[in-house]
Amino acid sequence: MTDRLRAQYESYPYPTRDPGDETKRLITGSPSHLDELNHYVFAGALLPETPVRVLVAGGGTGDATIMLAQQLIDAGSAGRITYLDLSSASLSVAKARAEVRGLHNLRFHRGSLLALGTPNSPLPPNETGPFDYIDCCGVLHHLDDPAEGLRGLDRVLAPGGGIGLMVYAPHGRSGVYPLQEALRPLVDGLSPADQVALGRRVLRQIPESHCFRRNPLLSDHQQSDAGFYDLLLHSHDRPYTILELATLCADCGFTITGLIEPARYEPRSYVNDPRVLKPLETLPSLERAAWAERIAGTMTKHIVYLKRTTEAAGAVAVPDGPDWVPVLREFDGKVVARSVPTGGRMKADLHGTSLVLPLPRLAGQMLQRIDGRMSLGEIRTAIAQDTGEALDWPTFQTQFEQLYVALNGVNKLLLRRPRT
Repeated sequence: MTDRLRAQYESYPYPTRDPGDETKRLITGSPSHLDELNHYVFAGALLPETPVRVLVAGGGTGDATIMLAQQLIDAGSAGRITYLDLSSASLSVAKARAEVRGLHNLRFHRGSLLALGTPNSPLPPNETGPFDYIDCCGVLHHLDDPAEGLRGLDRVLAPGGGIGLMVYAPHGRSGVYPLQEALRPLVDGLSPADQVALGRRVLRQIPESHCFRRNPLLSDHQQSDAGFYDLLLHSHDRPYTILELATLCADCGFTITGLIEPARYEPRSYVNDPRVLKPLETLPSLERAAWAERIAGTMTKHIVYLKRTTEAAGAVAVPDGPDWVPVLREFDGKVVARSVPTGGRMKADLHGTSLVLPLPRLAGQMLQRIDGRMSLGEIRTAIAQDTGEALDWPTFQTQFEQLYVALNGVNKLLLRRPRT
């Protein structure tokens, strides 16, 4: 399997990236956005002075590597990232992107994550870990034995560390797997380029009734040959429901601490009938998430954060006191605040599902003051002074928790501890 995977990504590094584009924008995403992993793995306590050690296991063309390396530098962090991938072609793209940005906190290595923590480790002795955080995005679902891959990551994970993981999900990828099976006997033995050419011929001829044609969530095959190959010609690709993923993690000694985005896994995001929701209220959180996944039908992947089960308690930041610093992720609070009426609502798109988020009375006042530096206590004091309102902490906390539920649900509001 390792040889087939390497051959695929040598021919078609994925995703397709132009290093020159680094002068125009920084691609961000999940997992491994700095504010996000801090919130779900380190309870908001990962401060810039912490020399965090990061491994990107299966780094591909570098999205997570470049994003996190740039964010660490911007935060003034002394952290360092080790990139690992099977493909020399993918590594070359990622390295070129880093060079365009002038990133100096990266080390690049080629090899398999399956050998991590063994005498055959692909990493040099001074970079074998342990690592405080590991990104493993879009890798485990391509392995013959995903559990072996996760255990390999566990071998090099530091005590108290965590993992950001992405795997494909079945329901939102309807049509993909029948097509993969249909193409497999046709392309066996062909070169990668010929596989893509023949695959595109087949795709042009499948009937309109095929569920792949009617799935608006799939576009990789339209973007590039690399996207086509990864979606429909991959040598090994198995999806996971959220319960299957949780079981895999538990079997390897891990617990899911964060689901991205949380609102995707909340039944109330899809139905509002009390008679439907009432039986779900007593279900464990993962069972509720599984129900939401089945009803939504739009999840093409699961993005989760993991901690060792023995270390999972208290891993996630919770707004339970005035010292927390709220952080807006790629969201201009001041702009939004000007358009939010008192006690109003906000619309959000959740991968094809339109949500209406109820906001508290003080939403606008809070949003215009959330700057990633002011604590909740300082925001409360500022609002009280500016409005003349007698705003005690319990009243403010209730208001903020309502805002937090709404915006954290769509991954726009996170927390961190004050910086020293």
